[in-house]
Amino acid sequence: MTPGELLTAALRYAELGYRVFPCWPGSKKPVTEHGFHDASTDAAQIEKWWSGHPTANIGIAAEGMLVVDIDGADNPWPGDPERAADLAGAGAVAQTPRGGRHYLFRRLADKNWKCSTGQLARGVDVRTDGGYIVAAPSEIKEGPYRWADTLELDDRLEQLPEPPPWLVAQLDRLATQTPPLAPRSPTAGQGVPDANPIPSGQRNATLAKLAGTMRRVGMGRVEIAAALHQTNRVRCIPPLAEREVDRIAESVARYRPDEVSVALVENHYAQAFQRPTAAAGPPDPGPFPGALLAVPGFIGEVTDYTLATAFRRQPVLALAGALALLGTLTGRKVRDEVDTRTNVYCLGVCPTGGGKERARLVNKEILFLAGAARLAGPEGLASHAGLITAVEQQPAILFQLDEVGRLLRTLADPGRSPHLYHIATNLMKLFTSSASVYLGDAYADAKRNKVIHQPHACLWGTTVPQSLYEGFTAENVTDGFLSRVMIFECAEELPPKRKPARLPVPQGVIDAAKYWAEFDPSGNLNQEHPEPVVIAATPAAEGLFDALDAEADAAQRDLGEPLGSLWTRATEKARKLALLYACSRDARNPAIDEPAATWACDLSRYLTRRLIFLAGRWVAENPFDARRKRVLRLVADAGEHGITRSDLYGKTRAFTNRERAEILEALIVCGDIREVTQPSGRQGGAPGVRYVATAVAGGSS
Repeated sequence: MTPGELLTAALRYAELGYRVFPCWPGSKKPVTEHGFHDASTDAAQIEKWWSGHPTANIGIAAEGMLVVDIDGADNPWPGDPERAADLAGAGAVAQTPRGGRHYLFRRLADKNWKCSTGQLARGVDVRTDGGYIVAAPSEIKEGPYRWADTLELDDRLEQLPEPPPWLVAQLDRLATQTPPLAPRSPTAGQGVPDANPIPSGQRNATLAKLAGTMRRVGMGRVEIAAALHQTNRVRCIPPLAEREVDRIAESVARYRPDEVSVALVENHYAQAFQRPTAAAGPPDPGPFPGALLAVPGFIGEVTDYTLATAFRRQPVLALAGALALLGTLTGRKVRDEVDTRTNVYCLGVCPTGGGKERARLVNKEILFLAGAARLAGPEGLASHAGLITAVEQQPAILFQLDEVGRLLRTLADPGRSPHLYHIATNLMKLFTSSASVYLGDAYADAKRNKVIHQPHACLWGTTVPQSLYEGFTAENVTDGFLSRVMIFECAEELPPKRKPARLPVPQGVIDAAKYWAEFDPSGNLNQEHPEPVVIAATPAAEGLFDALDAEADAAQRDLGEPLGSLWTRATEKARKLALLYACSRDARNPAIDEPAATWACDLSRYLTRRLIFLAGRWVAENPFDARRKRVLRLVADAGEHGITRSDLYGKTRAFTNRERAEILEALIVCGDIREVTQPSGRQGGAPGVRYVATAVAGGSS
């Protein structure tokens, strides 16, 4: 965690409508004089606070929220697996440093709920109006706060789901009790309050579902086993053998939190954890091809150094960072025969804490050691005017931005952050103007008009997945921004943390960076209007570019709008990549030959196909289509066994009942999903309903 991450996170929460304030580093104690009462959403105030206390933790006033704070990994509350699943369907779930969890809901306006400690249940606190929580990426001495996988706080306050009815009832009872009665601690032979016994025949399935719920919010095997043993002792009739309980915990804990399928409810826990199959739409080209990670020369050496010195090895992100670095160093100095330049926009997608910052740090270190620190641009962009001024002062420049997904999200709603909206617009203009002239906005004062000859802005931006993908709309697909970027995704399975090697930057890397930084084909007298060196392509290489061009044209026609437009710049990106490959392999005698073109075309082709797959899952024509695609993703990602109606409802609490019903009806009528009814399994019980994506089930009935 860096001070910049804390400020970025605080501003992000404020942007979503949550009032934040600083807490002392390593503590939950407020810095501000009046504590959470001073909390604010004003960006200027937040920046002032964190400029004075850059490592301050982040407090969020719980006004308008209902936060259920469960202390300890082995806390059995709420006991019943169905209720535990309801909590896991909250709008956001945080893992606290001591092994507990925060579940965030929207407070109901007509309720008089108060903050409480241990009154709802032993070790269960409530935070609402008049209280606050500490939020990720804050740290205390016991460790960091983290958002559970896929359950980050990305919704605005008014979009948080309401608490489940059973929790509302318990909170209402608390509000009328004086004093509230704390439940007894369960012991062997005594039942958990409000929890039903688990009879023989349902023990494995119920414990497995409870384990799946705990795993989904990030709990580990030891924590899950402790909770299961407690539930087994007090609720199972008769209790299972301890080794059987351990086996359930071990089986569930082997899978990542986002792979836990709700098919557990059907007692398929032994085989239910299948990797999700994509919904109908453009095919998924799969994970990043390992063969494309190997680039000879400078790019490969920078990639290797980044990986050797990283806490988490992220080869795809290391490659992307190295591409952006060389793209900057060669800016305005090389071109191919059709005037392609090496300005690239690379976006790295990685979960929080996944190691996305390492490539940025390496790039800055290399530029500094090579005497080219001038090429490193600002690491934050407050306005489009600031962007253009930076490029005007240093026409070949590298912008390294964290949480760049915000830029894309503003294209979907420019009214929220118009200053960011114009940044993205100007990035598109700069990209297109690299071989010509950028003409800025016209002002009444002619001195303010900007003219930049051959601007060469490179971008290495990183973001968490949801922040980027939620910004995918039909408009920003067709307006050209997405077709200009190359999105590099880290592997789904985060590599383990390790102790990085403390190594100096290899001298060969420094020498190569210095060579390009000092290389001046135009001479010292022609800096404003440079004449780049032309790097020729062999006939074989040109044939590969022509073949990719024909493939892109055909794919664009077949897909239609909006997704087809993402093929428009595939060949241009391949030519940029081939230039970089050539300059990396041999700086003094670069040549675009068949190996360079093959690698470049293969990489551009893969990145384009993957982008189209992602856009197909996320791009929405309107709010209803966005909700429809969200439901389809939930059903498809549940795998071949589908998702139960109760779990689907829990994951879409922000929808009204009417909206949800209309979406399900539309998906069923269109043949995207099937509704499956099955017997309850309990005498007199209502039949269960689940939904299965037809693309997953192959359309069988």
